Amino acid sequence: MSKIKFLTDSAADIPAEQLTGLDIQVMPFTIIMNGQEYQDGVSFTNQEFYQILKQQEKIPTHAQITAFQLAELYAGLFAQGYTDIIYTTINAKGSATNANANQAISLFLDEHPEAKGKLNIYVIDSKAYTYAYGYAVVEGAKMARDGKDAPEIVAFIQDWIDHVRILFAPYNLSFAKKSGRVSAAAAFLGDALGLKPIMSFPNGDSVVLSKVRGEKNLIPSILKIMQQEIEPDSPYFVIFAELDEKNQEMLVAAEQAMGRPCDLHFYIGGVIAINAGPDLTGIIYRKKEA
Repeated sequence: MSKIKFLTDSAADIPAEQLTGLDIQVMPFTIIMNGQEYQDGVSFTNQEFYQILKQQEKIPTHAQITAFQLAELYAGLFAQGYTDIIYTTINAKGSATNANANQAISLFLDEHPEAKGKLNIYVIDSKAYTYAYGYAVVEGAKMARDGKDAPEIVAFIQDWIDHVRILFAPYNLSFAKKSGRVSAAAAFLGDALGLKPIMSFPNGDSVVLSKVRGEKNLIPSILKIMQQEIEPDSPYFVIFAELDEKNQEMLVAAEQAMGRPCDLHFYIGGVIAINAGPDLTGIIYRKKEA
């Protein structure tokens, strides 16, 4: 009988209440500020971190999860009798964590050759950020709870990743530009003209999909794109950040546009806020087939 463990990282922004009863382990990224190390999603709430972040003279950094850490984790799970590990990682184009997860498989098997054929490890590149892959992890864990096997679950997660769309718009581009991880932001030159970018991550690359004049037009423009692209009757999720007024505006506008409330709204975690900033709005959904 299979025993499946789900691994992901804190950038998946899975709300704590969704982890109950599911065999998901979320590994926190280490955030470094002023020479001190903190654990994303553990040392502070997301809302607390927004305030801390805006007080920093320099943008904090976060450390990747190392191959050594992961090899030890695989060994521990093997000792606990797991037959399958499904690890869905942060976008490989934005972090070395995915490469480390694959390297860790070799390190683990070198130390534990007896595990060959007994423990299957699947490492999936989300090509995305935040709940765009967090949702797939949660749903995959529900499938395992209901008796589905690992290959079927991996196929589901990969299919979701191949179709998911993140749309987000920073009201302030300073974090995204300084972090360097949202590369499209660094190339965007519309500030002086009052233009705001609507951004996404097709195939893991950061791109500006549209340029909008004025903040008041951002949410309607995001929702117009979603209405054109979303697969009918599929779930959609609203991204929350520091601007509570904008959060509520997006919730109300999305429900009006879609004729139904969002399936979940959630606050972005520290890793996402460092790179995109806490002043943003966004939405996640599944794109229909072209």
